[in-house]
Amino acid sequence: MDRSEIEMRVFEDKYPDLTIDLKAEIAAIEEHKQSVRQVLEKNPRVVFWCLFFAFSAVGWGFDAQVNGAMIGVPQFRSVFGYSIGSESVLPASWQSAFNSVSSVGQFFGGLACSWFSDRIGRRWTLFLGLMVVTGGIFGEVFASTRVAFLFGRLVLGVGLGFHLTIGPLYASEIAPVALRGIVTGGTNMAICTGQLLSNAVIKGFGERRDPWAFRGPFAVQWLFVAIMLLGLPFAPESPWYFMRQGDQAGAERSLKQLYGTDADVRYKLAMIKRTVEADIELSGSTRLVQCFQGTNLVRTAISVGVFACQHLSGIIFALGYSTYFFELAGIEVSHALDLGVGVTAIGVVGCGIAWSLMNNWGRRNLFILGMVSMTSVMLLMGILDVIPTKGAKWGQASCTVVYAFFYQATIGPLAFSILGETSTSALRAKTIGLATACQAVFGIVFNIAIAYMMNPDSGDLNGKVGFVFSGLNAIATLWSWAYVPELKGRTFAEIDTMFQNNVKARHMARYQIPRTVP
Repeated sequence: MDRSEIEMRVFEDKYPDLTIDLKAEIAAIEEHKQSVRQVLEKNPRVVFWCLFFAFSAVGWGFDAQVNGAMIGVPQFRSVFGYSIGSESVLPASWQSAFNSVSSVGQFFGGLACSWFSDRIGRRWTLFLGLMVVTGGIFGEVFASTRVAFLFGRLVLGVGLGFHLTIGPLYASEIAPVALRGIVTGGTNMAICTGQLLSNAVIKGFGERRDPWAFRGPFAVQWLFVAIMLLGLPFAPESPWYFMRQGDQAGAERSLKQLYGTDADVRYKLAMIKRTVEADIELSGSTRLVQCFQGTNLVRTAISVGVFACQHLSGIIFALGYSTYFFELAGIEVSHALDLGVGVTAIGVVGCGIAWSLMNNWGRRNLFILGMVSMTSVMLLMGILDVIPTKGAKWGQASCTVVYAFFYQATIGPLAFSILGETSTSALRAKTIGLATACQAVFGIVFNIAIAYMMNPDSGDLNGKVGFVFSGLNAIATLWSWAYVPELKGRTFAEIDTMFQNNVKARHMARYQIPRTVP
């Protein structure tokens, strides 16, 4: 028994008739006392399972990168495209379809995941998503026509919508306050890892002269499914899911699995129970329509808005189309593939830096800094494109690398942290599912638009797209200043209080929560 547990026992002896509200508040105070280091040392199982569920997003990152980078693989264009002189080109219409159909699937997958998560639990929902993904990968690998390939990507997208939703949902629920931002942001680290692996695999397969130049990278996705299936049977269910089902014994059992059989989880259990009860009292029900009523509408708008900022910043162009962009800029295929790996590698470094910054600088300040930085980089890229020199072209390529660093060190992981913290517990699965669905809509729009902006037989803008995204970035930056909240170090009950009291986003960092513990 450690010191904090001894102090609690003494407190219990002094106040034997504690109400559930006081127990919940005591648990909140104890969580505020914990540092990241203490959580890592005392609760390794919690950390492991948070990261395990976040790992499901590796497949999402791999797919997001591979569908744009695959356009840079000559054999892929040869099989699914047509020839212009000595070059094989994928029609812009089909290029848009290849890149956006996965997002269509993700739209439905995100909504379905939120529904299943509240009915069969987080573990079985993840399993269901893995099964759908397996079928989609099969379609990608063995398709020989454009239509068959599109159908495989559509099915895959449905499963990936599950993955993008379940990671931040599960991690935000089971993580202690000190670690919550880091592990929910771990979803983005998983995405970055998937993107890096994607470019590395494409580099390894991409110069082959047979169909396995593109089938090989798609087949690698089965490895991620296998890893998740091996660990999933041992994963504990979220205690918040059990509590919302009225199964307090199940919630206690889950907490014991996470914190150890000898741990005293009564106060944590009381905090979960009180928060769930209060949320249900305020929301009236847990129907999807509640996400658009009262203060829940504000929380939904923020959850959707942070994902919108990611797309408005130009992430699909800068990462998904980086290899193709390098080739269009006149860089040799082998060098373009190397640069594609470099873009995603620097992104992984940026994610690691974000972990060290978000608990010190806070979510809001770091998010806004990232938006300002990316606005500047995109503007510079556009300016360099109008300079007709080889050095300027390499400068554009460098802008893409710098952009990737800023994005992954700021809004990339922070969007998932804010998403996991902003939603109310009673509607968390539905809010995160809605955010996933809405980001899929943005993905569809930008994948179609960028394909036409970039393709030689259409807009042929090349680096001038930097002007487009610098303008969109500026708009998103203004929205971020007005609406991105600071929720660092807050329990879910405290976050509920701030939203109920209509505290402005820029004032949340300094807002004082009233205490009632004697």
